[in-house]
Amino acid sequence: MTRTVQGVRLAMPRQHLLSDIVARFPLYGQNLVALAQGLAREGTPLGMVDVGANIGDSAAQVLAAVDAQILCVEGDRFWLPFLNRNVGGDQRVSVLPALLVVDDAAAMDEVRAVRTGGTTSFQTSDRSGQDEPMPTLFVSQLPPLKAPVRLVKSDTDGYDARLIPALARRFAESTPVLFFEFDPELSERAGDPDVVRVWSQLEALGYDDVVVWDNFGDVLGRTVIAELPDLMTEFDRPVNDRGWHYWDVAAAHRDDDAGAAVLRDLAGAAGRLGGQS
Repeated sequence: MTRTVQGVRLAMPRQHLLSDIVARFPLYGQNLVALAQGLAREGTPLGMVDVGANIGDSAAQVLAAVDAQILCVEGDRFWLPFLNRNVGGDQRVSVLPALLVVDDAAAMDEVRAVRTGGTTSFQTSDRSGQDEPMPTLFVSQLPPLKAPVRLVKSDTDGYDARLIPALARRFAESTPVLFFEFDPELSERAGDPDVVRVWSQLEALGYDDVVVWDNFGDVLGRTVIAELPDLMTEFDRPVNDRGWHYWDVAAAHRDDDAGAAVLRDLAGAAGRLGGQS
């Protein structure tokens, strides 16, 4: 079926929950669009990598807001017909059907795709009886874009903490702003028990300024990346107490003054994450 979601017409399977989510939480997904708008420069297309592109909703909304060159990477073949229908015909978009990995591709042989409500997570499991696996691709093998990559988005329901440092290294020349989902519970289900290491890895790569949103699109605050390991104690509280399920995180490189300025603007008056002075 086809639905208009946040001003963009999208083909999607009937069971996809995107339109229901945005009806309840209108800010959902708009942080990424706002990042793209802030990073876009007049007369120059914005280079963006969209890992976990799903049906192409993020790419379509960014393209409706700014001129961009986007590489969409999707690791679940179920979403590919919708992704291709929604953005694949746009000359500004390249669709790459592959399961992105950071090290030994053989390590992905024992994962299965679990689809719920319009998203896919890949969980460690016996793959017998599952769909034919997608081809794997190392992050280092991602093709270049025509425009400098200034925005990298990763939403892979559990693999983001592994992928995002590798993506930062792959496109280090243009010091992109990194935007990714951070969910320790999903990461553990995906076989990643040491999710906290992502912060030290990104800090070592030069990333410093951070803005955090909840999964509904509301700003939780701004901080520096070195403080995030301590702030992760929020995930120890029950979901009903903290009021959200996971973080959306945007990080800017210390050499990227423009990216840091965009993060400051998006954080607005939200204050410091965790209430620090």
